[in-house]
Amino acid sequence: MKTRIRDLREDNDLTQQQISSLLLCDQSLYSKYERDEREIPLNLIIKLADFYKTSIDYLVFRTDNPNINN
Repeated sequence: MKTRIRDLREDNDLTQQQISSLLLCDQSLYSKYERDEREIPLNLIIKLADFYKTSIDYLVFRTDNPNINN
């Protein structure tokens, strides 16, 4: 998942600080999520999927299709 959340963040020209603010966590903790040093809680995966308008399946590599409705 680390690659997807980092790529989505970078593709949207966002900083780790901006995403960590959205998730209400420290930037250092979010950085660990991106580096796969800490597991992301389900509630934060849901927030990220909603924010990026993609599916949870896409974030967790169950599909390569980022579109929700396909």
